[in-house]
Amino acid sequence: MAEVIGVRFKEVGKIYYFDPLKNKLKNGDKVIVETARGLECGEVAMPNKKISDEEITHPLKPLIRKATESDLNRVAENRLKEVEAHRICEQKIAAHGLKMKLVNVEYTFDNSKIIFYFTADGRVDFRALVKDLASVFRTRIELRQIGVRDEAKMIGGLGICGRPFCCNRFMGEFQPVSIRMAKEQGLSLSPTKISGVCGRLMCCLKYEQEAYTDLLRRTPKVGAIVNTPEGRGLVVDNNLISGILMVKLDNAPADVGSKQFKVKQCRLIKDGYIKVDKKELEKLGNLE
Repeated sequence: MAEVIGVRFKEVGKIYYFDPLKNKLKNGDKVIVETARGLECGEVAMPNKKISDEEITHPLKPLIRKATESDLNRVAENRLKEVEAHRICEQKIAAHGLKMKLVNVEYTFDNSKIIFYFTADGRVDFRALVKDLASVFRTRIELRQIGVRDEAKMIGGLGICGRPFCCNRFMGEFQPVSIRMAKEQGLSLSPTKISGVCGRLMCCLKYEQEAYTDLLRRTPKVGAIVNTPEGRGLVVDNNLISGILMVKLDNAPADVGSKQFKVKQCRLIKDGYIKVDKKELEKLGNLE
């Protein structure tokens, strides 16, 4: 067992473990720690906690110190520098005629590096741009190409639900999302209805999937054969949330439509299955 603290460097970002060196810290404390990028100022997102050695994937780096007023002032100064660096970099991108979109700029705590995050449709030869920026800022320059999901997380905004983006509000890391999830949740496979502002499948499909998987386990699928209080029939539609089945009874006249039953009123004889065909995958695969 090892005692650790969890530190987050972005407001909604991944939590990293560090050795507190017997210091007792609480949520919200600002700390200075050493990372692969050098010294960084982060916020304690998990106070002192004992975890098993198996949960530690890399050797723990120690806490340098609890952030002082001077440290916090430097962080504030860096935020101001980032605004100016963003403006200058956009000018340089235009001057070099590069097809790239600058998303964010980040100074490391010790000013040893400036990271410029950008999006682009393909590969970009930015070697001349890096030299130009290095001559202006006189420090190490890193240009990092990111995806559209990362762009949405950095910038933020409102989703089609009218609420702030999940990725920007509380999701620490992205999880893989698939077309099958949308299919299993009974959603329309229209790109405009299942994709977020970033143009990829909505992240909420993932964290709602566990509930739908449990409901699917207990609910006959479309195409299932069931016994109802009024005889045997075929499930033509279902509502996973309300637990209602629409069943076409075998003994019903051809001109009579399906009847409604609750799941607990029916006994499953043969279940149906949910399939994503090749045409659907070809049409919507670029959303994943």
